[in-house]
Amino acid sequence: MRLFLLTALTMLAFAANSILNRMALAAGDIDAMGFAVIRVAAGAAVLVLLAIVQRRRLPLVAPGRAAGVMSLCLYLIGFSVAYLRLDAGLGALILFGCVQITMFAGAVIAGETVPRARWIGAGVALIGLAWLVWPAGAVQVPLLGTLFMALAGAGWGVYSLAGRKSGDPLAATAANFLLAVPVCGAAALLLPGAAEPPAITPRGVVLAGLSGAVTSGLGYALWYSVLPRLDSAVAGLVQLTVPVIAILGGIALLGEGVSLRLAAAGAVVLGGIAYGLLAPQRRIGSSGS
Repeated sequence: MRLFLLTALTMLAFAANSILNRMALAAGDIDAMGFAVIRVAAGAAVLVLLAIVQRRRLPLVAPGRAAGVMSLCLYLIGFSVAYLRLDAGLGALILFGCVQITMFAGAVIAGETVPRARWIGAGVALIGLAWLVWPAGAVQVPLLGTLFMALAGAGWGVYSLAGRKSGDPLAATAANFLLAVPVCGAAALLLPGAAEPPAITPRGVVLAGLSGAVTSGLGYALWYSVLPRLDSAVAGLVQLTVPVIAILGGIALLGEGVSLRLAAAGAVVLGGIAYGLLAPQRRIGSSGS
């Protein structure tokens, strides 16, 4: 029961990132890059503090560190910019689908043996995403927002692939966040439109800080604590709840609507991923019976 509650709390934290980001940007309390910089700085502070308290060494220089830092920055920046145009639930669904497809592509490129069911599941999820974002009638998903969220999904997928061989995920994440702070700060200064200081309200700073310190920093730390106790298929499946929670949160807290197309396409995306995760598990079980 305790494991279930901790896992559910982690999924709530992950979904809250979408809600907090959209809440801050939609109200004009902060700009996208400002949110990303404050989020990564707050997340770095919490993760580094946790590493120090637990007397873990911060591996600032390690194999794959550059890839981890740059992919993390791509995720953070793409995520924030996308939510200038996307609803919280829609963005979470696009992000999650692109993360899973990126990780699937990474496995194929690395020459791993991919079960047929995962090929089918990835194909179904890709069809669902295409249906979701395809312009049709009155339903128009913002193209620019979709592209930035797809970049964020690719960034998080690469980040996850780069971190699979880490012996201490929490320490590695703390190091990545710490090194990402100056990179995101430089990006905020160099991107077009950054010449004039944006209007940032205290509410925007608080929302960005919560996203970084609580739902990112503490959320990731909690996830790494429960992940070793979860079967890999279960770990993948529980993450399917994140877009659903984000959609419900967007309805309850932001007044966002859910179209029939979003619900149907979302079901196709999540169903394809669930099939790809579960089918190999069923095949293994049946062969041993």
